[in-house]
Amino acid sequence: MAQFTRKAIIQTFREMLEKSPLDKITVTNIIERCGINRNTFYYHFRDIYDLLESFFKEELEKVIEISANDSWQNMLKAVMKTVAENKQIVYHIFNSLNRDQLERYLFDSTNTHMYEFVKKEAEGLNVTDEDIRYIAEFYQYAFIGFLLKYLWNDMKPDINESVDKLSTVIEGSIRNALKNCSQSHDLPNI
Repeated sequence: MAQFTRKAIIQTFREMLEKSPLDKITVTNIIERCGINRNTFYYHFRDIYDLLESFFKEELEKVIEISANDSWQNMLKAVMKTVAENKQIVYHIFNSLNRDQLERYLFDSTNTHMYEFVKKEAEGLNVTDEDIRYIAEFYQYAFIGFLLKYLWNDMKPDINESVDKLSTVIEGSIRNALKNCSQSHDLPNI
């Protein structure tokens, strides 16, 4: 029953985001619309931002589940298509959050995925975990910048064309950066 209630709260929140900016939605609005009490809401979520994070995770998991075995290009295209399909919700959130909060969320939510991707690219190379994390963080910022620019441009750029263009820049560069790190570790100490 608790899982059902949690899902109902998230679904209600999603429906409210379709019509209202995030900064106009309150816990009181949600509990009234769900027909639950305040304690029930706080049993599942610390606050609206915790609910928002759960909503994001749930949406991201759907996209990742569908495109889990695809290339990073196809996964990014799937994410961007989902964003475009939910444009109203995205802008109700995007325009309500301060940029620091949004960027921190994007960074936190992509951290593990980018690390795993770079780690896979590092197979067979003599690189440290610190090198992998550093390179993953660098490319993570590039991807976040790419997504933010897409949002700032009102989602106008063609998704396939944009990701394919990004791919020409990125393709091979991660592995090359890892090789450079590997070579620096292979140098003899003098």
